[in-house]
Amino acid sequence: MKDEHLIKLLDFLITQPENEYIEFKENFHLAEEIGKNISALSNSACIHNQTFAYLVFGIEDNTHKVLGTSFNAKSSKKGNEELTLWLNKYLKPKIEFEVFEFDYTNDKHISLYKIYATKNIPIEFNNVAYIRVGSNTTKLSEHPEKARKIWNNDSTPFEKAISKSDLNINDIIELLNVESYYNLTKQPLPDNKYNVMDRFEEEAFIIKTNDTYSITNLGAILLANNISHFEKLKRKVVRIITYKGANKIDTIREKVGSRGYAVGFTGMMNWLHSQLPANEEIGKAFRK
Repeated sequence: MKDEHLIKLLDFLITQPENEYIEFKENFHLAEEIGKNISALSNSACIHNQTFAYLVFGIEDNTHKVLGTSFNAKSSKKGNEELTLWLNKYLKPKIEFEVFEFDYTNDKHISLYKIYATKNIPIEFNNVAYIRVGSNTTKLSEHPEKARKIWNNDSTPFEKAISKSDLNINDIIELLNVESYYNLTKQPLPDNKYNVMDRFEEEAFIIKTNDTYSITNLGAILLANNISHFEKLKRKVVRIITYKGANKIDTIREKVGSRGYAVGFTGMMNWLHSQLPANEEIGKAFRK
């Protein structure tokens, strides 16, 4: 995420009241405190149907005034181990979070944790699950009604989950193959990129939040120029393997696709045709 996006995100967060999925800290105290907060914020974000929770260092707690912090989240260590690796070791089940550092102004450094909401299983730190109640972090075991809400939370369908977030319009156009979408759907390509964004929102390829965009798994897996740019989808690329004979013992060659399923389909089918004997034909792959 670029610094200007982070600054805009922080400007938005500090206008919000400190709640059960946003936590402000002026400075760093203990690594264990961060672990407990990540557990609590992820669990609370799930209950409140939020995609992300935030833990921000460098903000005065009561006033939300930007003061800056001496805490460098990325380079800090716990003992001889990087703090991020240490946190990952004690957070279970494995929870996804991102760590950012940036200067709000020249003399006001900010460290920010962007934490994904858990789906339907409480996140524990050091074998204890935590939750936010108001502005306090407490053990989830003391609030069974909140634990039930997490366990009963319906997981977000795969296609609606966020694949990449905090993007601008140019990022979307760079990551997704806009032209191919309009060619495949036989629609004229708009001359205004904002109309493209509106259309992609209707198709649920992207989600707009304030001034930033997120790409859903659906948008990425169909229209990505390069699926490897989406960390969660790298294992879902198309693979075509040519075997010798009728078994899977001897591999002759393998073709691994890099593009989204929709935009890369014709190319993969052409390659598949090129591997078939001359007297064998699949026929048209597209249907109307």
